[in-house]
Amino acid sequence: MTHGPGTRPRGTFRSLRVRNFRLFALGQVASVTGTWMMVTAQDWLVLRLTDDSAGALGLVTALQFAPVMLLTMLGGRLADRCDKRKLLMAANAVSAAFALLLTVSVATGVVRLWHVAAAAAALGTVNAVEIPTRMSFVGELVGPRLLPNASALSAAYFNTARVLGPALAGLLLSTVGTPAVMLLNAVSYLATLAGLALIRPAELRHRASLPGKARVADGLRYVAARSDLVMPLLLTAVVCLAGFNFQLTLPLLAKTTFHTEAATFGLLTTALAVGSLAAALVTTARRGRPAARTVVVAAVAFGALELLAGFAPGLPSAAVALGLTGFAMLYFSQAANHRIQLGTPPEYRGRVLAMYTLITQGSTPVGALLTGLLIDRFGARAGLSAGGLISLAAALAALLWLKSAAPPLPAEPAAAPPARTRPSVNPPEDKPENKEDIAA
Repeated sequence: MTHGPGTRPRGTFRSLRVRNFRLFALGQVASVTGTWMMVTAQDWLVLRLTDDSAGALGLVTALQFAPVMLLTMLGGRLADRCDKRKLLMAANAVSAAFALLLTVSVATGVVRLWHVAAAAAALGTVNAVEIPTRMSFVGELVGPRLLPNASALSAAYFNTARVLGPALAGLLLSTVGTPAVMLLNAVSYLATLAGLALIRPAELRHRASLPGKARVADGLRYVAARSDLVMPLLLTAVVCLAGFNFQLTLPLLAKTTFHTEAATFGLLTTALAVGSLAAALVTTARRGRPAARTVVVAAVAFGALELLAGFAPGLPSAAVALGLTGFAMLYFSQAANHRIQLGTPPEYRGRVLAMYTLITQGSTPVGALLTGLLIDRFGARAGLSAGGLISLAAALAALLWLKSAAPPLPAEPAAAPPARTRPSVNPPEDKPENKEDIAA
């Protein structure tokens, strides 16, 4: 469907009217569902191999995300320099191969903890390239006007997969076993590859080419010159480091606190994902760049609700609290993502989103190790409570900073410098921010 130059398409699913994005989204739903099935099976396998060791689970989680911390800026550079569609096809093909190798080791009964750890590190290395490329590719699929809606729908299908994946994994783990779950994950990558292969390259909204090489240092300088990007990035760093360790806390909460089996672990993860899905659908209505205060208030809500979940007395109350926590978590993540992505010009978007990925994914190794040590000493509830308390404190500090900023600092200069290889500080897609955008 086409629209006039001055109109905006309407409707919750408006970006799905774009054929290329529709194909991409369908492939992602299948693949991400398989990934979450794999995450559930992998966590349960590690606990089974190590007699419920939180330290071992934290180590595997850290190894899965450490490559993102080390390599994602290079991945963002590749995304800004290469054909994103071809890069994504290569990354998904390699991920499928690694997933299949781990499946074979489990099915043949030779699997050891180091096999799981090595597979996690290998997949993490691929993710260091795939994640910033995928995030920045959405803009090429739909263009700037539909980007907020497409980003929200991407979060919606991601969280739909988070609902379906753990629930299916919990059912299959108790019926057909771990190897079958892992095999389904390996096969699910074919859906993403098919969707990418069917995309019409001529209909992509390619970014304007950047003179010279797309250097990592230029991206860092660009962000440093943008105060409106620095604050949400810093807040996201603290919240992700302390509060986004559910891959570690939830299986231990289910197994060691509530003394349940794999199916119940899947239900706790599903409760978190249901709340996240609701928030993703709410944010599809967003049509522009969110204000800084929106990001901060969402972080306050997340910290408070995660703290509440840590004190939930029983399984039903924990599920309810986790559902509310999931809503606040996704709403905060989307607000921060939209503020960063919609404030960045296309020629720098790959590197800026690589920095965002470095923060959101790369903080996980440190957070997982610290949370694992905390849980080993004080229990699974302490992991949730401490994450919520630290996130709440960081958000309140950011809120105080916003209130004390009088007059608000301008995010951008009044006029853009001429185009050159060094980074510009005035994004072409956004108007300069006003007082309300920073402090409202």
